[in-house]
Amino acid sequence: MAIEDRGFASMDRNKQREIASKGGRAAHKKGAAHEWTREEAQAAGRKGGLARHRRPDDRLTSDDTSASTLPPVASTSESSSIDER
Repeated sequence: MAIEDRGFASMDRNKQREIASKGGRAAHKKGAAHEWTREEAQAAGRKGGLARHRRPDDRLTSDDTSASTLPPVASTSESSSIDER
């Protein structure tokens, strides 16, 4: 049996949904499932929306290396002349 034929991720999407649905129903029946309050759902949605719509340059910190501080990369013509020496 190949590795690709094993595990939850390799299953048909409908089979995955069926198994996950059974687990969700069992968790709710047991009382172990998390149920979101209105406030929790709002906070999670707000957090996800902010993270999703943040501009890439806003994510950089002073410790991050930006492309402008990196040394230039040798072009192919420069690297071929170096190899000829």
